[in-house]
This record gives sequence, C-alpha cells and structure tokens, in this order.
Amino acid sequence: MSAMHQSLSTSLSSSTSTFLGHNNINTSRSSHVSIPRRTSGSVKCVTSASAEKTAFKTKVSRNENLAKLQAGYLFPEIARRRNAHISKHPDAQVISLGIGDTTEPIPDVITAAMSKRSDALSTVGGYSGYGAEQGEKKLRAAIASTYYADLGIEEDDIFVSDGAKSDISRLQVLFGSNVTMAVQDPSYPAYVDSSVILGQTGLFQKDVEKYENIEYMRCTPENGFFPDLSTVRRTDIIFFCSPNNPTGYAASREQLTKLVQFAKENGSIIIYDSAYAMYVSDDSPRSIFEIPGAKEVALEVSSFSKYAGFTGVRLGWTAIPKELLYSDGFPLSKDFNRIVSTCFNGASNIAQAGGLACVSPEGIKAMHEVVGFYKENTAIIVDTFNSLGFKVYGGKNAPYVWVHFPERSSWDVFSEILEKTHVVTTPGSGFGPGGEGFVRVSAFGHRENVLEACRRFKQLYATA
Repeated sequence: MSAMHQSLSTSLSSSTSTFLGHNNINTSRSSHVSIPRRTSGSVKCVTSASAEKTAFKTKVSRNENLAKLQAGYLFPEIARRRNAHISKHPDAQVISLGIGDTTEPIPDVITAAMSKRSDALSTVGGYSGYGAEQGEKKLRAAIASTYYADLGIEEDDIFVSDGAKSDISRLQVLFGSNVTMAVQDPSYPAYVDSSVILGQTGLFQKDVEKYENIEYMRCTPENGFFPDLSTVRRTDIIFFCSPNNPTGYAASREQLTKLVQFAKENGSIIIYDSAYAMYVSDDSPRSIFEIPGAKEVALEVSSFSKYAGFTGVRLGWTAIPKELLYSDGFPLSKDFNRIVSTCFNGASNIAQAGGLACVSPEGIKAMHEVVGFYKENTAIIVDTFNSLGFKVYGGKNAPYVWVHFPERSSWDVFSEILEKTHVVTTPGSGFGPGGEGFVRVSAFGHRENVLEACRRFKQLYATA
C-alpha cells in the first residue's frame, strides 16, 4: 500500500465512523492506459482573447445598504456548510435539526381541498385567474373568526399572503427607511436583515456584533427572556415574536401588557409575530390583541407554515386593526393595502383552498395532531440535554430547544456537533449577539431521526 493510500485509510478509519456507512466505492481500474502518439511540429502559445477581456460594468451603483450585510443570510449559510459536510462524508447519515422546516405530511383533509381546487382549474366553470390581492373573502373571514374571535379583528383587517416572512419585508417597505427599529436579542434574523436592506441602520459594529441605529432588546435566562423595558430607548417600530424564535419562550399576559403600555407611552408600533402561537401549552396569550389597548399600537403577522406543514405551500396573513393610526391620523391598513396591491398579486388560489380547509373543524383537529407530534419531539430533545447536564430553555411553547454552552462560540459548537455526530443544528449567534454561547435544536424531524440524533448527542457529551 502506498504512503498516500495508507494516509487516506487511516484518516477515514479515525473519523467518526460510528455514524458512517460502508464505503462501496470500486477502486479497481484498468491496467492498460492508452497514450496518444506524439506528433512533431511547433507549438505556438497565444493569449486567449477572452482572458484579456475585462468584464463590462454598468454605471449603476450598488445599493449601499446591501453592502452592509454581514456574510450570507443565516439559513442558506447553514445549508452551505451542511452540503460541504455531505461532500466530505458522502456515506454519513446527516440529520437536519437546524432550519425550522417541517417534515411531516400535510393532513389529508387539507391536501384534498387543494387537490379539488387544482382539478377545478381544468374546467371552464372552476377556472379562476387573478384574485383579490388581500385574499379570498371566505378565507379572510374564516381567519378572523378562528384566530381573533371576540378580539375585535374583522374580515377586512386580514391580509392573506404567501407567508409571514414575505409580509415582514412588505411591512418594511410600508414604513420606509426613516424609522427606528427595535428587536429582541436574540430574534429571527429577517427582522434585522430587512431593516439593513431598507436603509434603517448604520454600519455593522464588529466589536459588539450589532448594527448602528437598531435597539437590541436583550432577552436572557436572567430576565426570563423578556427585555428590561426601562433600559430600552424609544423606537418607532418594535419587532416582537412570541413564542420566540429561537429561545422558545412565550411572553406572559403581564409581560405583553407591559409591552403594549411601553409602546403607548412612546407612540411606537409593535409588529407582533405569532407564527408559533398554536404551540402554546399554558395560558400565555396566543395573540397580541388579547391585551387591552393593543389594537391602537400593534399589528400581527402569522402563518400556516408550522401548523399545517405549509413551509413549501406558502400561506400566511397579517392583521392590521382599523384603530392603528399614523401620527397624522391616517390608517396603516390603507397604506398596507396600497403596498399589497402594488407588490403582490395575491396568494395562490390552490394554497388558499388549503388555508380554508386548515381553519375548518376537521383541519384544526388535524393541525393540532401535527403540532402535538412536534411537541413530543421537543420533549425528547429537552430530556436528552437535561440528562447530559446542560442548561436547557424553551421547548414548552415552541418547537425549539435553546441549549446553553457556556464560554463557547456557538459556531464552534455547531461545527463540533456536525463533525462528530453528523447532526445539523443552528448557532445561537446567528440570531444576534445575545445568542452567543447557545445552540438552537429544532424539533422538526421524523421521529426516528430525532431519536437517532439524541443518541448521538448522548454519545458525544456523556463524558463531557
């Protein structure tokens, strides 16, 4: 065996072979090599015209705000590292508990409604083209009555969309570049990145890992993952997600009452992200509109993605009360309607048929069963890390487990887990400086994969 072959064999055998399958690569090759006959003549070296030619450049300047962004968006970066790991370990069984992507099938009662609508499009009587940009009337009414019954939110306050993430960017367009912004720290990175793109921020400050002109509301175990509002400066807009992604914590009624009062005192607007409301297991509010006075200072974005498995189907909504007014008394909902009508042609009619099935009695029951499955996964992950002696947060009211690795870089922990167990997680620092030292583990996965991942976690950290 050659030295090179010996080195390669040693490298493979000393890697984390516990999680690698058998290598069935056929290394045999023909011993006969055909070498073309050398012909006589001179060889002339010339420079390729294409090599000399420089790329044509327009006279249009790059959007300077995009140049402020640091590296790539968090989840594509994780996917890039995952793919690189798979290339390095092609026989490994890689398990993804990183990006919050659902894995279980959409319930039949919901897909049947979408299939029926799809089939109808092949008929003269059932075909429909462009629909209302705000969403189909029946679905808007059903969302209002299902999620906001007795809360004063009406059908025409609901704007159906292709998902909460898309609406976050439309809301940023609505408010423009001359507003100030506050976010929970840590929080879903789309809030900060969209603020940067719209020009609401200054430059990134590497020493503190923050953008200038954004108010980072630190949420830690010490303050119960709810910011100390007495230390938060006044901003125009407050992004607030509950149950929170990534920490998994749901704000209490008392805490949200303080938040609404804080917004009223400062004349601020709360963008409340309730994408995980169906995972709430205790008496924490599922909507900001459960808080008295919230309709005057808050709007709410939500989604079917994590309830019905619509991460690929794409369907969500934004609720904007008529009582929510600008400083000049003009209703926000009228401007948002203008944004939606200009930038959006409405959610897919097939997706909206699925949404209507979601909020039927049978659909709600089916979604609760799906959510219940993921909550069982969450309990398995929480129990695993608790048994290993880690400080574990979240998991009760959200499909995310927030694990503390004191004095360690979260990207280093991410890499360690990926290299030694072939499990993808999410580094906490990707959600803001307040996430450093934490790793988020998602409960979105097939049961056998979650159990296998937990077995590997135990093998890696049992003696740590």
